[in-house]
Amino acid sequence: MKIGILSRNPSLYSTQRLVEAAQARGHETKVLDVLRCYMNITSHAPSIHYKGEELKDFDAVIPRIGASVTFYGTAVLRQFEMMGVYPLNESVAITRARDKLRSLQLLARKGIGLPITGFAHAPDDVQDLIKMVGGAPLVIKLLEGTQGIGVVLAETQQAAESVIEAFMGLKVNILVQEYIREAQGADIRCLVIGDKVVAAMKRQAKEGEFRSNLHRGGNASLIRITPEERSTATRAAKIMGLNVAGVDILRSNHGPVVMEVNSSPGLEGIESTTGKDIASLMIDLIEKNAALGKTRTRGQG
Repeated sequence: MKIGILSRNPSLYSTQRLVEAAQARGHETKVLDVLRCYMNITSHAPSIHYKGEELKDFDAVIPRIGASVTFYGTAVLRQFEMMGVYPLNESVAITRARDKLRSLQLLARKGIGLPITGFAHAPDDVQDLIKMVGGAPLVIKLLEGTQGIGVVLAETQQAAESVIEAFMGLKVNILVQEYIREAQGADIRCLVIGDKVVAAMKRQAKEGEFRSNLHRGGNASLIRITPEERSTATRAAKIMGLNVAGVDILRSNHGPVVMEVNSSPGLEGIESTTGKDIASLMIDLIEKNAALGKTRTRGQG
């Protein structure tokens, strides 16, 4: 097969591993900088050009689209779908997962466990917003933030009011969430491929930090997840419509709660922690499912 990998940086670990895994199984690969793709949007012969040449005869495409280029990246992916190319994750699913508010509302509608969450732009009563999620300590997040950026833990009522008012002054949308104290700065990253959790790791925040992101100094270790956690992760990925997803779960006193569903989970941390060949499992999913025009949405939405 001929597989395109939409990645702005061919030297990234995840991109290199996908290239290696695909080539090891005899497939041809081409890494494409999504921002350098340009499209001819027409009814009967949609096409994508790259560096002066038309991209032809691709069987599948793997989107590794960064959050900062979601709009253009999903437009390019949608064009591939219009051309009948099989996407490992579909454009609609990626757009859905990248919208924090939309994804939380969809998960809540289907009964997935979530932290108590408030959403606001310019609330008239900040104290009522804080009370709504159970009071301080609480977590305040920029709706557009990624990788732990724009996430603040407010430990007191006064601090919470000050941070919320500061964000309001910037005219930004915010999420206010209960702080799951019992998680003790740890979360679980479940890697879902197809309808299975193929790997899981515990990410522990460094001393004095509540964000467990590995690039913020957190450390990762193997963990055995419960059947409830496994079910929560696979259901969350399915609700988003993602074939491949990193589902971040906290262990709370009232069961597993989903923090986020990531449509382009990094491979380095999970592969090095678990010793599993995640990249090859992703290629295996493509081999089993890639067929001309085999997308659920066929580029709609």
